[in-house]
Amino acid sequence: MSTDVNENLNDWLRDAHAMEQQAEKMLTAQAERLEHYPELKARIIQHIEETRGQQGLLDEAMARRGVSNSIIKDLGGKLMAFGQAVGGMTVSDEVVKGAMAGYVFENLEIASYTALIAAAEQAGDATTKAACEQIIVQEKAMAAWLLDHLPQLTQAFLVRSATPGLEAKV
Repeated sequence: MSTDVNENLNDWLRDAHAMEQQAEKMLTAQAERLEHYPELKARIIQHIEETRGQQGLLDEAMARRGVSNSIIKDLGGKLMAFGQAVGGMTVSDEVVKGAMAGYVFENLEIASYTALIAAAEQAGDATTKAACEQIIVQEKAMAAWLLDHLPQLTQAFLVRSATPGLEAKV
């Protein structure tokens, strides 16, 4: 059985919506725990707001296309985000591993929006394409920020970790 372009686009929009809900949960959990890395915390808080805006753009695209949210996908994303947040709380180098995981996740989002842009173009949905092009700019900026700041974040963690009396984890 073949699936047409619109069916794939609609399904991928649902996936992106679930992915953004997962991102919001993960970022919020990380930001709430960060104490000793104010620049990282500020950038994460900024990206949480961007992520909420992205969810709005996806909601609009889905509503315009007559696509309902997949409760199962959204719930699965939230559960995965919760598991990752809880798992991160148990490692001593959470801040470094969290930044690395964030970079990987941003690149997953970039790949997803790249596919969505191509699918929207193929489906002739210029409005959805434009929304995804707006979102991908923010995802690329966050990925670049994390990659650019990973060396100094790692060094700050190592200094805190080696200094008696300083909390290095978050």
